[in-house]
Amino acid sequence: MKALIVDDNAIARTTLAHLAKQIPNLIIVNEYSNAIEAYHHLQNNQVDLIFLDIEMPEMSGIELTRNLVGKDIIIIFTSSKKEYALEAFELNIADYLLKPFTSARFLQAVSKAQIISESKKEHVQFDKEEFIFVRDSNITRRLSLDDIFYAEAMGDYVKFYTSEKMFAIHGTMKAAEERLLKNNFIRVHRSYIIALGKIDTL
Repeated sequence: MKALIVDDNAIARTTLAHLAKQIPNLIIVNEYSNAIEAYHHLQNNQVDLIFLDIEMPEMSGIELTRNLVGKDIIIIFTSSKKEYALEAFELNIADYLLKPFTSARFLQAVSKAQIISESKKEHVQFDKEEFIFVRDSNITRRLSLDDIFYAEAMGDYVKFYTSEKMFAIHGTMKAAEERLLKNNFIRVHRSYIIALGKIDTL
């Protein structure tokens, strides 16, 4: 994974860079002392992960995260303040490291980011028949379209609901819509597609 470090504290940047060197396949491509410089970097360069401080002059880490909506970037906040944690997790971040943190805690956060990164490679796949292939734990399962009651968009995921369980798949609602609308489904809301054959009452 390619990563950025964004922190206005030089010691914090050095510490993060040192910890990152101990993790295989994690490459720090740049360090920035403020969020605005990082924002400009991200307009023309792709990274997988950002270690992001929150309290910084001119633009906070939370403001930067809000400005990155739509970009496929994993965020790990690093802050000495606990009071931002709730707001941070509402932004769907990977983890929140409270300074000072141990190397073990750092490794745990990066492991979460790596799991998220791997899950993003698993997209909804459609075959030529009336099925979709979904990831269920460590198994790729064939799910019949006839078993689906409805699909729900949830961030970067699409949830498929059946009578037995729900499958959360990393992918876009557009990809699901292109397949489902051809098979007796109807989009009733920007976040919901339902099976016409499963409607009981209106």
